[in-house]
Formats: sequence, C-alpha cells, structure tokens
Amino acid sequence: MKSILLDESQPQCYFTGRTDSLERHHIFRGANRKKSEKFGLVVYLIKQLHDPACKGSVHNEPQGELNMTLLRAGQQAFERTHGTREDFMRHFGRNWL
Repeated sequence: MKSILLDESQPQCYFTGRTDSLERHHIFRGANRKKSEKFGLVVYLIKQLHDPACKGSVHNEPQGELNMTLLRAGQQAFERTHGTREDFMRHFGRNWL
C-alpha cells in the first residue's frame, strides 16, 4: 500500500526533505512490519537516518527522538484513516500517544 504519511510521487526524507540517498522505512517493525506495509505506515528517510550503522538513526536508537516521532505520527495517521485508537492497539498492541 502507498504511504499514508507522504506523497510517494515525489519521495523525500520525512525529516529533512532531501530527495537523495533515500531508503523506505516501515514505522512499525519486527512482527508489525507487514502491518506497516498493509496500512501504509511507511516513510522515506535518508540513509544516515535509517542505517543501523549510523549513530542517531531510527534503527540504531529505537528509543530516540526520531523513532518516537515516527511511531506517534504513524499512530495518528492510522487513527485518521483506518479507525479508532482501539483498532490501532488491536493491530499494533501499544499506544504511542
């Protein structure tokens, strides 16, 4: 499914707006990766913000500000387009707001 957080016809980094060195990021990972894809909870990030080898990236610091911002934005987008908070929690098991 297309992202519900961005316009995929003009991909750009969710945080920086850059259009180079982009990587697609599933906001809810692990066991929830397929659900992220299903519900359009994906964004583009520049390599430095996505790569686990880069300090400060969403994969390197899962409790960091960038990742927490994405988790909250993903939940808000889901609730706007796919249902209630209860629906979100039924699918993803946790409230990030």
